[in-house]
Amino acid sequence: MPDPTALASVVVDRIAPGIVVLHVSGELDTTSSSELTTPLDANVVSENRAVVVDLGGVKFLGSAGLEALVLGQQRASRVGVEFVVVASGRAALRPIEATGLDTVFTILGSVDEAAERYR
Repeated sequence: MPDPTALASVVVDRIAPGIVVLHVSGELDTTSSSELTTPLDANVVSENRAVVVDLGGVKFLGSAGLEALVLGQQRASRVGVEFVVVASGRAALRPIEATGLDTVFTILGSVDEAAERYR
């Protein structure tokens, strides 16, 4: 159960064998980016085929949150795990596009779209 006082929270959901979705909500900034880093470290492992980071509940995505995503992507590349970001809301998509990370990440519009990718 996420801490209701935390700025950000992540709920881990295994939607299929080897496919993990990290549902992120709240504000990802310097003080809360570890809320994403910790589950990324735990789930971006060779035993998983893919990790989907769902930013649908994100209200603010700062540079520390972007850094956590970049580090997750880099780790995924090293261990052979597909890394997908679900972002359709302005709060998440705008900083990703402004920094050019939309050319680095595989970005999908919904978790359903991501789930369909792995059927």
